[in-house]
Amino acid sequence: QEFHQTPELSFEEEKTAQRLAEELRRVGATVTERVGGFGVVALLDNNSGGTEESGKVLMLRTDLDALPVAEQTGLPYASQVRVRDKRGATVGVMHACGHDVHMTNLVGVARYLAEHRDQWSGTVVFIGQPAEERGAGAEAMLADGLFQRFPRPDYALAFHVASDLPTGAIGYHPGYAMANVDSVDITVKGRGGHGAAPETTIDPVVIAARLILDLQTIVSREIKPIEPAVVTVGSIHGGSKHNVISNQCHLQLTVRSYTAAVRKQLHEAIRRKASAAAASANAPEPDVKISEGTPSLYNDPELMARVVTTLEHTMGKENVILVSPSMGGEDFSLYGKAGVPICMMRLGAVDKQRLDQYQQKGQPPPSLHSPLFYPDAEEALSTGIEAMVTAVIELLPPSGST
Repeated sequence: QEFHQTPELSFEEEKTAQRLAEELRRVGATVTERVGGFGVVALLDNNSGGTEESGKVLMLRTDLDALPVAEQTGLPYASQVRVRDKRGATVGVMHACGHDVHMTNLVGVARYLAEHRDQWSGTVVFIGQPAEERGAGAEAMLADGLFQRFPRPDYALAFHVASDLPTGAIGYHPGYAMANVDSVDITVKGRGGHGAAPETTIDPVVIAARLILDLQTIVSREIKPIEPAVVTVGSIHGGSKHNVISNQCHLQLTVRSYTAAVRKQLHEAIRRKASAAAASANAPEPDVKISEGTPSLYNDPELMARVVTTLEHTMGKENVILVSPSMGGEDFSLYGKAGVPICMMRLGAVDKQRLDQYQQKGQPPPSLHSPLFYPDAEEALSTGIEAMVTAVIELLPPSGST
């Protein structure tokens, strides 16, 4: 509840990072702050004996940042935080993606491991990562020497809450589980003038309208139907008055895929469509900028199979569920791209009774990023801490175990 009430936006997680660092110091971890911004790295060492697994390093990661969403849950501990964003607008701030649960889960696991050193052996590296929502925190920590300044992990694990899974359940998907995510900004250029004399202008709003429709054909007509891909125009801004044709119109897109080949194909097609729309109106070449890219998340199949097997044994097969891949993005993928086998699983976050109520009403439950989303935290954490501790003990067994 403390984390939930005090959210901070990406790249601004100073107090959140300090609070997490404080909890990790309390369990005896060696803590380094301000890695890649407000990133936290905490080492809990428990090396002894000479088994094959002795000396292994396991990284457990949580994200720290919240979203610019004004909370509408009605919870007694709902966030009341309001800040000014980069545009100068006042926005609400909320842990609408469950990072408050992720942080608390990590603290619970750290407490357990510190108190039960006889159950595991090796080194656990706890990571508090900033700016996940911007797809930039993992990259910043890696660029700041995460795998050079600290022990390089043999494995890396993370959980992410799921708004459509009941508490008590863990979801998994080996291989590609989350998408490449790119933000694309297109500035369509024209020639402004009077709305009553369109023949003297080049109308960028009309060009943008044509382009929006053309973009829809990329997925439907250029990408193989068996290849997942998304091109969504999330924002369009052009003009300032009823009777004024503007000089330009700005589009913002989110573009998603799994494979590198499809990602490249999407980028090339967007640039081509934008150029063609402009050329059809004899307009200047548009500006197309691709940014905030996050690569697809690939769960190491061998590592995931090992974790799933032990969770099925401990928690019951009925509670460990194979789920579909998602077109959402996660920069946890970058640790895998850096050569570390990774495994991200989904943590059921909503009580089954509450999920059933939504179903009876014919409504989907509030999704992540919704101002109405909230986790049933105690139940979710009970499962999450047990599951992550179980995975740690499997991957870092105690000295002398077989």
